Amino acid sequence: MAKTIMEQWRDVAYSAQTDKGTLQRFWTEYFTVEKGVYEKLLSNPDEVVKGSVKELAEKFNISLMHMVGFLDGINDSLNEANPIEEMDENTVVSLEYDKPLLYKNMVAAQADWLYNLEQWDSIFTQEEKEALYKEQKRSTTIVNETPKVYPNDPCPCGSGKKYKKCCGKNA
Repeated sequence: MAKTIMEQWRDVAYSAQTDKGTLQRFWTEYFTVEKGVYEKLLSNPDEVVKGSVKELAEKFNISLMHMVGFLDGINDSLNEANPIEEMDENTVVSLEYDKPLLYKNMVAAQADWLYNLEQWDSIFTQEEKEALYKEQKRSTTIVNETPKVYPNDPCPCGSGKKYKKCCGKNA
């Protein structure tokens, strides 16, 4: 069975056989292409962009493989996910994205070249961008809810003894 275009993309983008320098050049080129597509998309944020994978690649003047990579990256930020695993070049896809979710996903990906695009300034105020940034960062921060027990604190086991004379004795 022939590979899907998504499998082909992943074979190239995540190849273990490709040397590090070649892979780095590949990703540098891809990130430049990706930035250009986002600049165009965010310039008209309320336009719903739809078309076949091939048509969208032509619309944004990028290769089919770069379009597949772009679709892979934006899929989690769309109002309705595209069938990226099964698609071929004639599959009709939509780029209708959730603006706050897209911004937060760019922050989560640490893609500062994307969440710092000037086009965001006409979509969100500086305060809104800061709030979305903080919301995303907080959502991935692990908070230890277990309070620290000190030797002279009451033992958490409920015995009524000091921790150091109870459960902390063998610690």
